[in-house]
Amino acid sequence: MASFTAERRTKEIGVRKVMGASEFQIVKLLSMESAKLVLIAFVIAAPLAYFSIGKWLQTFTYSTSLEVISFIVAGAIVMIVALLTVGLHSIKSATTNPVESLHYE
Repeated sequence: MASFTAERRTKEIGVRKVMGASEFQIVKLLSMESAKLVLIAFVIAAPLAYFSIGKWLQTFTYSTSLEVISFIVAGAIVMIVALLTVGLHSIKSATTNPVESLHYE
């Protein structure tokens, strides 16, 4: 998804670089978009998973307690992996020459 987004917005990145945007601003722009999607997915999935796993664990004779911190740690790990992936693809796109991306326009 990260590589597709960076490839799809190649011309936009080229225009932003020509207009004076720094590489950091471009990486931040692309990373924030993905971070919002991951956060929305976490907000929807975490409560559903918490309640469904809680119900499932109640069916066992010897059940363990379900901690909220486990979901927070898992969400943080997913966010870090997503930001690293998107960040690497964004850096690759931001460091390319804008002339090559705008050549056909």
